[in-house]
This record gives sequence, C-alpha cells and structure tokens, in this order.
Amino acid sequence: MTKLRILEFPDPRLRTKAAPVEVVDDALRALIDDMFETMYAAPGIGLAATQVDVHKRLLVADVSAEKTDPHVLINPRILEKDGVAVTEEGCLSVPGYYEEVERANHIRVAFLDRDGKETEMEAEGLLAVCIQHEMDHLEGKLFVDYLSEAKRSRIRKRLERDRRQQAVSVA
Repeated sequence: MTKLRILEFPDPRLRTKAAPVEVVDDALRALIDDMFETMYAAPGIGLAATQVDVHKRLLVADVSAEKTDPHVLINPRILEKDGVAVTEEGCLSVPGYYEEVERANHIRVAFLDRDGKETEMEAEGLLAVCIQHEMDHLEGKLFVDYLSEAKRSRIRKRLERDRRQQAVSVA
C-alpha cells in the first residue's frame, strides 16, 4: 500500500467534478486500500478520491474510534435524507480548521461496494455527516463553501502563508 498526497485548499483540482467509476477492478481496489492507508495516517475519518487527485466517484470512511468499521462507496447516490445535524467539521484538505456546518442527520445511500455489487445503506449521525462531506468533494465542493466569503478568504490566506513558511523552513 502507498500513502497518497492529499491536495490542500485552495488547489483548483479540488474543484473538479468526479466522473463515475466505470469498472471495479484490482487497480481500483488498490486505490481504495491506498486511500484507507492515507486517511488513517492523516488521521481522518473520510477521504474522497478527488482529495488525492483521482477524479472518480469514490470515497472511503471509518468513523469508529478503533478504525474497525471501514466503508467504501463507489458512485454513491443519496436516496433519502432527513433530520438536521449541525456539527463541527474539519477536512484533510483544509488542515487545522474546523467550522460548524448544517447537514442531514440521517441518509439512505446507494453505491457500489469494493466488489462492484450494488448496495444500499442507512447512516446517521457522524457517519451520515461524513458521507455527505465526502460526497461534496466528488462534486468539487468543500466544507468552507458553506462559510462566509470572509471566513473562506481568511482560511485561504492562512493556509497559503503556512505553506510559504514551510517551504522556507525546508529550504
């Protein structure tokens, strides 16, 4: 397995709308395994393929504290959603920033599993929020898009400054 590079806001590649996965094969399963390794190492609870510069409709998630409940959703589609959850979200592509975002508390989602089998599941609470967050990435949307332009601009400027400082300290 390989740890992948996670794109960071405001990288324009994060705005790419992901294409449907056409074939579930060993190469895709290897990508899934690499995405889990990357997500767990980050550490995070969800990762969309878009975040690792693969523009396919694929996400992985595991909200369990023990990292023992992995979910793979290929070509996910929300069939139903209800309830309201306002939770503090963070993002591996927006490191170090957390803001409250409103999403559905309960969803029913259809997707292909890692073997290409059509599957449905219901999710609520943190898992539902995580899946919705990662599905936004597949549409080229980030959680900062739910914030005011002023907050988004502040975050963008701080991340760019932090990257410049890291580059200077490495050089």
